[in-house]
Amino acid sequence: MDDDNVGGDNMVSDFNSYEEFLDSQITVADLYYLEDEELARQLVELGYRGSGEVLRRDEFEARKAAAEASKLSKTNQEMTLASYGKSIKNPLMKELAKREEANRSGKMTTIIFIRDKNARGQEISGYIDYAQRLKVDDFGMYFAGKKRLLPRASDLSFYNWETQKSTSNHTANFEVITENTSGLLFKSKRDRKIINVDPKSTTPGDNSTRTPLTTPADLPPPHYEQVVLYDHITRRKT
Repeated sequence: MDDDNVGGDNMVSDFNSYEEFLDSQITVADLYYLEDEELARQLVELGYRGSGEVLRRDEFEARKAAAEASKLSKTNQEMTLASYGKSIKNPLMKELAKREEANRSGKMTTIIFIRDKNARGQEISGYIDYAQRLKVDDFGMYFAGKKRLLPRASDLSFYNWETQKSTSNHTANFEVITENTSGLLFKSKRDRKIINVDPKSTTPGDNSTRTPLTTPADLPPPHYEQVVLYDHITRRKT
Protein backbone atom coordinates (compact mmCIF):
# COMPACT_ATOMS: atom_id res chain seq x y z
CA MET A 1 0.00 0.00 0.00
CA ASP A 2 2.78 2.45 0.91
CA ASP A 3 4.66 1.77 -2.32
CA ASP A 4 1.48 2.39 -4.32
CA ASN A 5 0.90 5.69 -2.56
CA VAL A 6 4.44 6.83 -3.19
CA GLY A 7 4.07 5.99 -6.86
CA GLY A 8 0.69 7.71 -6.96
CA ASP A 9 2.14 10.84 -5.37
CA ASN A 10 4.87 10.99 -7.98
CA MET A 11 2.29 10.49 -10.72
CA VAL A 12 -0.26 13.13 -9.71
CA SER A 13 2.37 15.77 -8.94
CA ASP A 14 3.02 16.07 -12.69
CA PHE A 15 -0.49 17.47 -13.27
CA ASN A 16 -2.08 20.73 -12.16
CA SER A 17 -5.64 19.40 -12.27
CA TYR A 18 -7.69 16.22 -12.45
CA GLU A 19 -8.68 17.11 -16.04
CA GLU A 20 -5.02 17.25 -17.05
CA PHE A 21 -4.51 13.84 -15.45
CA LEU A 22 -7.43 12.38 -17.44
CA ASP A 23 -6.25 14.03 -20.66
CA SER A 24 -2.83 12.40 -20.30
CA GLN A 25 -4.49 8.99 -20.66
CA ILE A 26 -6.61 9.83 -23.68
CA THR A 27 -5.10 8.64 -26.96
CA VAL A 28 -5.43 10.21 -30.40
CA ALA A 29 -7.49 7.18 -31.42
CA ASP A 30 -9.91 7.77 -28.52
CA LEU A 31 -10.58 11.33 -29.69
CA TYR A 32 -10.88 10.21 -33.29
CA TYR A 33 -13.57 7.62 -32.58
CA LEU A 34 -15.39 9.38 -29.75
CA GLU A 35 -15.17 12.91 -31.19
CA ASP A 36 -15.90 14.27 -27.72
CA GLU A 37 -13.14 15.19 -25.22
CA GLU A 38 -15.48 15.30 -22.22
CA LEU A 39 -16.87 11.86 -23.03
CA ALA A 40 -13.34 10.53 -23.39
CA ARG A 41 -12.48 11.90 -19.91
CA GLN A 42 -15.56 10.22 -18.42
CA LEU A 43 -14.58 6.88 -19.94
CA VAL A 44 -11.05 7.18 -18.57
CA GLU A 45 -12.45 8.00 -15.12
CA LEU A 46 -14.69 4.92 -15.30
CA GLY A 47 -11.80 2.74 -16.39
CA TYR A 48 -13.04 2.03 -19.91
CA ARG A 49 -10.25 4.00 -21.57
CA GLY A 50 -6.72 4.96 -20.67
CA SER A 51 -3.46 3.12 -20.20
CA GLY A 52 -2.61 4.25 -16.66
CA GLU A 53 -3.94 3.77 -13.14
CA VAL A 54 -7.61 4.59 -12.66
CA LEU A 55 -8.20 7.32 -10.06
CA ARG A 56 -11.42 8.95 -8.98
CA ARG A 57 -11.40 12.72 -8.58
CA ASP A 58 -11.35 12.48 -4.78
CA GLU A 59 -8.45 10.01 -4.88
CA PHE A 60 -6.48 12.26 -7.23
CA GLU A 61 -7.07 15.32 -5.06
CA ALA A 62 -6.13 13.43 -1.88
CA ARG A 63 -2.87 12.22 -3.41
CA LYS A 64 -2.18 15.66 -4.87
CA ALA A 65 -2.63 17.24 -1.45
CA ALA A 66 -0.41 14.61 0.18
CA ALA A 67 2.31 15.16 -2.42
CA GLU A 68 2.22 18.93 -1.92
CA ALA A 69 2.31 18.54 1.87
CA SER A 70 5.29 16.19 1.62
CA LYS A 71 7.12 18.63 -0.65
CA LEU A 72 6.37 21.55 1.66
CA SER A 73 7.49 19.57 4.72
CA LYS A 74 10.79 18.69 3.08
CA THR A 75 11.31 22.30 2.01
CA ASN A 76 10.58 23.57 5.51
CA GLN A 77 12.98 21.04 7.01
CA GLU A 78 15.73 22.09 4.63
CA MET A 79 15.10 25.76 5.41
CA THR A 80 14.75 25.35 9.18
CA LEU A 81 17.41 22.84 10.22
CA ALA A 82 20.89 24.26 9.83
CA SER A 83 22.34 20.73 10.02
CA TYR A 84 20.15 19.38 7.21
CA GLY A 85 22.10 17.67 4.43
CA LYS A 86 25.52 18.34 5.98
CA SER A 87 28.20 15.69 6.45
CA ILE A 88 29.24 16.28 10.07
CA LYS A 89 32.26 14.51 11.55
CA ASN A 90 33.07 16.61 14.63
CA PRO A 91 31.72 14.91 17.81
CA LEU A 92 30.19 18.06 19.34
CA MET A 93 28.56 19.18 16.11
CA LYS A 94 27.17 15.68 15.53
CA GLU A 95 25.55 15.70 18.98
CA LEU A 96 24.16 19.20 18.46
CA ALA A 97 22.76 18.18 15.07
CA LYS A 98 20.89 15.32 16.77
CA ARG A 99 19.36 17.82 19.20
CA GLU A 100 18.66 20.66 16.78
CA GLU A 101 15.06 19.86 15.88
CA ALA A 102 14.10 19.17 19.51
CA ASN A 103 15.63 22.46 20.68
CA ARG A 104 14.00 24.45 17.88
CA SER A 105 10.57 22.93 18.57
CA GLY A 106 10.80 23.26 22.35
CA LYS A 107 10.70 19.53 23.08
CA MET A 108 14.13 19.83 24.68
CA THR A 109 16.41 22.55 26.00
CA THR A 110 20.15 21.90 25.98
CA ILE A 111 22.84 23.71 27.94
CA ILE A 112 26.30 23.46 26.38
CA PHE A 113 29.32 23.81 28.67
CA ILE A 114 32.57 24.62 26.86
CA ARG A 115 36.04 25.25 28.27
CA ASP A 116 38.77 26.23 25.82
CA LYS A 117 40.93 29.13 24.61
CA ASN A 118 39.73 32.11 22.64
CA ALA A 119 41.47 33.72 19.66
CA ARG A 120 43.81 35.57 22.06
CA GLY A 121 44.90 32.36 23.71
CA GLN A 122 43.00 33.15 26.90
CA GLU A 123 41.23 30.29 28.66
CA ILE A 124 37.49 30.84 28.77
CA SER A 125 34.51 28.76 29.87
CA GLY A 126 30.80 29.18 29.86
CA TYR A 127 27.31 27.73 29.63
CA ILE A 128 25.38 28.27 26.39
CA ASP A 129 21.60 28.06 25.95
CA TYR A 130 21.57 26.10 22.69
CA ALA A 131 17.95 26.92 21.78
CA GLN A 132 18.64 30.62 22.32
CA ARG A 133 21.80 30.55 20.20
CA LEU A 134 19.93 28.77 17.40
CA LYS A 135 17.71 31.84 17.12
CA VAL A 136 20.53 34.38 16.87
CA ASP A 137 23.41 32.50 15.24
CA ASP A 138 23.84 30.94 11.81
CA PHE A 139 24.54 27.40 12.95
CA GLY A 140 25.07 26.33 9.37
CA MET A 141 28.55 27.85 9.72
CA TYR A 142 29.24 25.80 12.85
CA PHE A 143 27.93 22.55 11.36
CA ALA A 144 29.99 23.13 8.20
CA GLY A 145 33.14 23.59 10.30
CA LYS A 146 33.60 27.20 9.10
CA LYS A 147 33.07 28.75 12.52
CA ARG A 148 34.06 27.74 16.04
CA LEU A 149 31.41 27.61 18.77
CA LEU A 150 32.63 29.34 21.94
CA PRO A 151 30.88 30.89 24.97
CA ARG A 152 30.26 34.65 24.98
CA ALA A 153 29.68 37.26 27.66
CA SER A 154 26.02 37.31 26.54
CA ASP A 155 25.47 33.59 27.23
CA LEU A 156 23.98 32.03 30.36
CA SER A 157 27.35 32.13 32.07
CA PHE A 158 30.81 33.23 30.94
CA TYR A 159 34.23 33.40 32.60
CA ASN A 160 37.60 34.54 31.29
CA TRP A 161 40.24 32.91 33.47
CA GLU A 162 42.95 35.43 32.54
CA THR A 163 41.02 38.68 32.90
CA GLN A 164 38.69 37.17 35.53
CA LYS A 165 35.75 38.72 33.71
CA SER A 166 32.54 36.96 34.76
CA THR A 167 28.99 37.43 33.46
CA SER A 168 25.64 35.68 33.81
CA ASN A 169 22.40 36.27 31.93
CA HIS A 170 18.86 34.92 32.07
CA THR A 171 17.47 33.68 28.76
CA ALA A 172 14.01 32.86 27.45
CA ASN A 173 14.52 29.28 28.63
CA PHE A 174 16.53 29.51 31.86
CA GLU A 175 17.01 31.58 34.99
CA VAL A 176 20.56 31.71 36.37
CA ILE A 177 20.94 31.06 40.10
CA THR A 178 24.38 32.17 41.32
CA GLU A 179 23.80 32.59 45.06
CA ASN A 180 23.74 28.96 46.04
CA THR A 181 25.98 26.85 48.26
CA SER A 182 25.95 24.05 45.67
CA GLY A 183 27.38 26.33 43.01
CA LEU A 184 25.85 27.51 39.76
CA LEU A 185 22.30 26.35 39.02
CA PHE A 186 19.87 26.92 36.17
CA LYS A 187 16.08 26.91 36.52
CA SER A 188 13.95 25.93 33.53
CA LYS A 189 11.32 28.56 32.82
CA ARG A 190 9.10 25.91 31.26
CA ASP A 191 8.62 23.56 34.22
CA ARG A 192 10.58 25.33 37.02
CA LYS A 193 12.91 22.35 37.39
CA ILE A 194 16.50 22.91 38.54
CA ILE A 195 19.46 21.84 36.41
CA ASN A 196 22.53 21.23 38.57
CA VAL A 197 25.74 21.52 36.55
CA ASP A 198 28.05 20.59 39.42
CA PRO A 199 30.21 17.72 38.04
CA LYS A 200 30.29 16.18 41.53
CA SER A 201 26.49 15.92 41.65
CA THR A 202 25.13 12.41 41.11
CA THR A 203 22.41 13.77 38.80
CA PRO A 204 21.80 17.09 37.05
CA GLY A 205 18.15 17.00 38.16
CA ASP A 206 14.69 15.77 37.23
CA ASN A 207 14.19 15.06 33.53
CA SER A 208 17.78 16.08 32.85
CA THR A 209 20.86 14.20 31.63
CA ARG A 210 24.56 15.01 31.56
CA THR A 211 26.68 13.97 28.56
CA PRO A 212 30.45 14.63 28.65
CA LEU A 213 32.07 14.71 25.21
CA THR A 214 35.60 14.40 23.91
CA THR A 215 36.92 15.94 20.71
CA PRO A 216 40.04 13.89 19.85
CA ALA A 217 42.74 15.57 17.79
CA ASP A 218 42.53 12.85 15.14
CA LEU A 219 38.93 13.87 14.34
CA PRO A 220 37.89 16.97 12.37
CA PRO A 221 38.03 20.30 14.30
CA PRO A 222 37.02 22.16 16.30
CA HIS A 223 38.71 20.59 19.32
CA TYR A 224 37.94 21.62 22.90
CA GLU A 225 39.52 21.20 26.31
CA GLN A 226 36.18 20.22 27.83
CA VAL A 227 32.60 19.88 26.63
CA VAL A 228 29.49 18.75 28.54
CA LEU A 229 25.89 18.73 27.32
CA TYR A 230 22.97 19.05 29.73
CA ASP A 231 19.68 18.01 28.14
CA HIS A 232 16.41 18.91 29.84
CA ILE A 233 13.10 17.41 28.72
CA THR A 234 10.09 19.38 29.87
CA ARG A 235 6.83 17.63 30.68
CA ARG A 236 4.83 20.75 29.92
CA LYS A 237 3.15 20.63 26.53
CA THR A 238 4.40 23.17 24.02
